[in-house]
Amino acid sequence: MLINLDPADERPLYQQIVDEVRRGLVLGTLAPQAPLPSVRALAAELRINPNTVQQAYRELERAGIIYTRRGQGTFVAEPGAGERDQLLRDVADRALRDARRYGIEPHELAEAILRAGDLHPSTPSTAGLS
Repeated sequence: MLINLDPADERPLYQQIVDEVRRGLVLGTLAPQAPLPSVRALAAELRINPNTVQQAYRELERAGIIYTRRGQGTFVAEPGAGERDQLLRDVADRALRDARRYGIEPHELAEAILRAGDLHPSTPSTAGLS
C-alpha cells in the first residue's frame, strides 16, 4: 500500500494516513475488500509509532471506510456513494482554512484554483488530493 507522509504538512500523521487511504479509494488504487497492512507492518514501513497508525485505523473504521475481522486483519469496506464528495469537502475545508489564515477570501481562492487548473491540467493518473 502506497502511503506518502509529508513531515512538512501541518496535518497530524494519523490524518495524513486517513486522507491517503481515502484518496486510494477515490482513485481506485485501493479496491473494496482489499486487505490493509497490520498496524505494526504499516508503522514499520512508514517508520512511525504504531499508535499513530492505530489512531488512523480507528478513525477510518468509525467513518465506515475500513473494517476489522478478528483474527483475519483489516480490510477496505465497500465505498459509500458519497466518498468522493466527502473527500472533496475535506480538501475544500483545508484550502479554506489555509486561505483564511492568509487573509484570502473564498471567491479569491476559487478564482486562483480555476486559474491554476487551466495552467496545470491533470490526468487521473497524476492527480493527487492529499
